[in-house]
Amino acid sequence: MTAQTHAARLMQARDGALRLPLLTEVDPAFTLAQAYSVADETRALRIARGERPAGYKIGFTNRGIWPRYNVQAPIWAPVWDTTLTLLDGAHAEVSLRGLVQPRLEPEIVFGFASTPKPGATEAELTRCLSWVAHGVEIVHTHFDDWRFAAPDTVADFGLHGRLLVGPRAAVSEFVALGADLATLQLELHQGQSRVDGGQGSAVLDGPLNALRVWVDAMAAETPQWRINAGDVVTTGTLTDAWPMQAGQRWTTRLSDARLCGLLLEVVV
Repeated sequence: MTAQTHAARLMQARDGALRLPLLTEVDPAFTLAQAYSVADETRALRIARGERPAGYKIGFTNRGIWPRYNVQAPIWAPVWDTTLTLLDGAHAEVSLRGLVQPRLEPEIVFGFASTPKPGATEAELTRCLSWVAHGVEIVHTHFDDWRFAAPDTVADFGLHGRLLVGPRAAVSEFVALGADLATLQLELHQGQSRVDGGQGSAVLDGPLNALRVWVDAMAAETPQWRINAGDVVTTGTLTDAWPMQAGQRWTTRLSDARLCGLLLEVVV
């Protein structure tokens, strides 16, 4: 199949919350390069119907979950004005409507003030940032049972469903942004039960380093996707990805008071 054919089928699946056979099973020779070509096509289709790119998600930065999901490196995909919510406070209601097999991922999110250059150091990259926040990405997949290869995930919108970003802290509040975020501790609760925990270093040794690695990788592999001032970029889950359903109440607690924990109530 052509990239255009794959893109049309994926858009149909997204709009109808449908499931699809794995692209890598339909075509065992399907590669990451081809997957990003499909992603280019779906990106163009979404822009053509009025959606606006609002930044990016970086996926699979947590090496601890690579064996479970059959991946060996990060991926990335656009975030959209239709999928991004910048919260005014720490509480939100979230609907799962239109999502297929949704899961929750607590992450660290950055806002860009200017375009970074490939090869930047962490200090140079920090100067391109305006804020940092804690957020939750809701990921989902149109492939059964969360079973796929990396090219499938890239083509499948990078598994991106929603991104909710909590109150933003100015980067200037941090003297050592990279080190502070690498040592950040997070607890994830569902109802009254603690279900998981993680540390910032889980994502490629820290969210700022994950961002640096991604800037270089995207410039090399998808140079047509630019990073612009105002873009929001989320850097990958600090815990495992947890299945979600209506009626649940999820909370996160963070060790750094400059970043706000979140309370999410899941509605139909």
